[in-house]
Amino acid sequence: MNKRIVPLVIVFVTVFSVCSIREIRCEEASVSQLIELLPDIENWVKSEDPQIYYPENLFEYINGAAEIYLAYDFKELLVAQFDHEKSDANISVEIYDMGNQKNSFGIYSVERYPDNQFIPIGIQGYTEEGILNFLIGRYYVKLFCFGCSGDSEDALMDFAKGITAKVEKKGTLPSLLDVFPQKGKIDNSEKFILNNFLGYGFLHNGFLVNYKTDDFEFDCFLIEGRDQEDAEQMWQQYIEAKIDSPDKPGAGKVINIKDRYYKNIFVIWIDKYICGVMKIEDGSEELGKEYLEIMVKNLKELN
Repeated sequence: MNKRIVPLVIVFVTVFSVCSIREIRCEEASVSQLIELLPDIENWVKSEDPQIYYPENLFEYINGAAEIYLAYDFKELLVAQFDHEKSDANISVEIYDMGNQKNSFGIYSVERYPDNQFIPIGIQGYTEEGILNFLIGRYYVKLFCFGCSGDSEDALMDFAKGITAKVEKKGTLPSLLDVFPQKGKIDNSEKFILNNFLGYGFLHNGFLVNYKTDDFEFDCFLIEGRDQEDAEQMWQQYIEAKIDSPDKPGAGKVINIKDRYYKNIFVIWIDKYICGVMKIEDGSEELGKEYLEIMVKNLKELN
């Protein structure tokens, strides 16, 4: 073969491959299962074809926030626009497929605030002026109403109910949240962090809940390993990062770690879990131990 032809062949094959991938993506978008979740609401019509986004182009839609969605293993986003037939109102629908219920709860949990106005829709939802966001199964749904005047709340709720009705596996809050003590818990402060939990790259699948007493605030956390071996590896790395000692405690032993930022940390490794209480003030160590004991007890009952 002529050597001058070879580069042209390579370029053609490369371009053809890229175009083929794009065509496949376009074909996938046209038959996306997320479209089936769009509701039929009286007096509301789609103003344009829904748009589909994937991990590789999510930044085109939410450039400033794409990274946090990708950190929760985001799969697909559908964006649809609806116009009201009798007014200038518009509703924007965003349905994020996060792959599983734990990840959808994770992204939802980091975007909500404890003082939001929560509503009973899906697993849980909340509203702000012209906005309704909710969690349902593996999906995180965000609705925005523009030009809806005083009817925005009712219109958004109609869309939320319509989408919820079309989701087969509606899901629940993660069962591991039942491990956390109820006393002093700040409602709706529960969070799930998929990776880089507590700022450590080796910690993953962590739940964090905020607490408040009359004197100070503190946190409880629970890390779930894939199995006991995974939990042991995380435990060893965490202890090595926190304790400068040749003696490395094993499973079932409560460790009190003094930390400049997290103050007193009480932590224990049990099976495939690591339980902890942190930000305990000096002089309140018994409180930290008490909360850790409750978590261990609840964890054993749950399993």
